[in-house]
Amino acid sequence: MAKFKISGVWKDANGVITHYAVHEVIEPIIYRAEKTDKTIALKLLSNPLNEAVTWIWDYQTCFWRDGEQVEVFNRKYLRSNPDNKMTDNLAHLMNYAWL
Repeated sequence: MAKFKISGVWKDANGVITHYAVHEVIEPIIYRAEKTDKTIALKLLSNPLNEAVTWIWDYQTCFWRDGEQVEVFNRKYLRSNPDNKMTDNLAHLMNYAWL
């Protein structure tokens, strides 16, 4: 079983997510983000032995915190737990387009 955290996204000119910032977690280490193509991320998390959560920068504590579980939806895209909280939704994670 592999664990991952997703801290950000890259979007195309139409605002569609094309890549994810995926951090592998091997306790107690959280590795540097890898820019992961959407297709690769879908394959990675389609494996039932793998799991991921959103990883959100908390401005109040100045530290990262775990957000929602991430799942593959309709074999077409990733989504976080649809709890109506914009702040932990994948589309509202950091936009790394400037990198």
